[in-house]
Amino acid sequence: MDSTAGAPAGGTPTRSQVWTVERIRALGAVTDVATVGEIFGMSRSSAYELARTNRLPVPVLRVGSRYRVSVAAVLAALGVPTDYPPPPAT
Repeated sequence: MDSTAGAPAGGTPTRSQVWTVERIRALGAVTDVATVGEIFGMSRSSAYELARTNRLPVPVLRVGSRYRVSVAAVLAALGVPTDYPPPPAT
């Protein structure tokens, strides 16, 4: 089965899909608080409340009236290395 089946046009998984390391990395450099909430298994409103009160498990950047979160910070909070290992020497 295709892992992107059922994903909206933006590529964000629906609630029935699992967030994998590859899917999180595919978000790019930053993502929104609602997506971070889904990744950490919380509701959108809970994620925004935690972001507003500086209690989200990752640093939140305020850009104008929007919140943005570094994907590298999300990966680090999940204990996933943010650097790819170097290629093997030949």
